[in-house]
Amino acid sequence: MAEKGKLYIVSTPIGNLGDITKRAIETLEKADYIAAEDTRHSLQLLNNLGIKKKLVSFHEHSSDDKCLSIVEDLLNGMDVALITDAGTPIVSDPGEKLTKEAVKNGIELVTVPGACAAISALTVSALDARRFVFEGFIPRDRTRKERLRIALSHEYTTIIYESPHHLLETLGEITEICPDRMISLSKELTKIYEETLRGTVREIYMLLKDKIIKGEFIIVLEGMQKEESEASDDDILALARKYLESGLRKKEIAAKVAEELGTGKNRVYQLLIAEE
Repeated sequence: MAEKGKLYIVSTPIGNLGDITKRAIETLEKADYIAAEDTRHSLQLLNNLGIKKKLVSFHEHSSDDKCLSIVEDLLNGMDVALITDAGTPIVSDPGEKLTKEAVKNGIELVTVPGACAAISALTVSALDARRFVFEGFIPRDRTRKERLRIALSHEYTTIIYESPHHLLETLGEITEICPDRMISLSKELTKIYEETLRGTVREIYMLLKDKIIKGEFIIVLEGMQKEESEASDDDILALARKYLESGLRKKEIAAKVAEELGTGKNRVYQLLIAEE
């Protein structure tokens, strides 16, 4: 029986091609083939490095059959390098399904570390980097409000990814919740037009709200301060009044407000009763 191959998790540059590591180049050269998020994008990288290697498409919409096909190659002794369009695979990028299936089949995973946008943004944020939480992209479905509330409730520095199309909307939502927290906003890291803005959430939002937004952004947000952790009576009643106008019963309002503001349902209900 052939010795099993290895799955190499290879980090690639997030912008500046000079950030590719010597070990990453060696790994890409010796792998039997490369599983890439976008083969056209990755071909440009390989051409720049002078590497001629078979590329196989593997992205978040790849079928289970494609995943199993790569694992079968690994079981047959082939070494495969997994790369994403930029940065470290798996971190808010496709590949998790493949790594899980590989481990299930006894395949060794080998990390080839390098650039990571989240860590790069954290290092230039001038915020506390001793402990941090990575939230990635906040979903845009019905769970968004709750996920955003959780993301903003961490006591540690929080890292959030956002697209140019939704940046202002997200900054506006954060401004409504914690306008005075410090924030660092980075885009085009390691590229020619690299930029990082620092200030309070309100300041950065006001600075950008009338501008055309381009580029992928990394939001690095200061952790929740102790004085923010408990909603005031005024905050609770202000939100509760909005729900009262919609005709909801007090118990329903208490549940909704408690969930959104992270406080007790009984406290909300008693405040509503006292206001009658």
